[in-house]
Amino acid sequence: MIFKGISVGPMDSNCYIIGCDETKEGAVVDPGAEAKRILAAIDALGLKVKAIILTHGHVDHIGALTEVQEATGAEVMIHTDDADLLVDSGKNLSVYVGPKLSFKQADRLLNEGDTIKVGNVDIEVIHTPGHTLGGISLRIEPDILITGDTLFAGSVGRSDFPGGSHTRLIASIKNKLMKFPPETKVYPGHGPASNLGSEKRNNPFLR
Repeated sequence: MIFKGISVGPMDSNCYIIGCDETKEGAVVDPGAEAKRILAAIDALGLKVKAIILTHGHVDHIGALTEVQEATGAEVMIHTDDADLLVDSGKNLSVYVGPKLSFKQADRLLNEGDTIKVGNVDIEVIHTPGHTLGGISLRIEPDILITGDTLFAGSVGRSDFPGGSHTRLIASIKNKLMKFPPETKVYPGHGPASNLGSEKRNNPFLR
C-alpha cells in the first residue's frame, strides 16, 4: 500500500494520499488547501485518484476540494450527516476565515461500516461524531486509523462548533476507536501521528 501525509494550509491540516501498489488507484483524504502540492504528490506517486474522502466538512479540510476534484475526476465522499456542510459557507465555517466556499453535493454519502475500495485496498468508514455530526474516521488494515479532527496526539477535537458535542466525541473515541489494537497508528487531521496505546496511556482527555 502507498500512504503519504502532507501538511497543508495556514491551519496545518493533514491531507493523506492512499494508493494501491498493484493497480495504482488512489484516494485523497481531506484536501484542505494547496491543491498544486497535493496534485504534485499524486503525480509523483503515479496514482490515478478515484476517491476524495472528507473526514468532515470544515473549511480547513475541504478548501482545495474543487481544484483536486476537477484535476482528477474523482468521486467526492462525505458522511450523510455532514453533507450540508459542503454547500453552506456558514456551516463549513469558511465565511469566518476568508472567501465563502460552497461546493456541489457529494457524489457518495457515507455511513457507518461502509467500505471504500481503492484498488486492492479497503478503507472502512467509522462514524465518529462529536467534532461535527458527520465526522468519520477511516480504518485501513491492518494498523492504520485516519482520525480527522476526532483524536489527536495528546488531545481531542474541538466540540464548540455547531453540531459538536464533547460527550459524543469522547464516546466515539472510547467506544469505536479504542477497540482496535494498541499498536494501531493514529493519523490525525492536525499535528503528528501517534498510536492508540500511547493515547490510552497519556491522553489527558481519555483518562
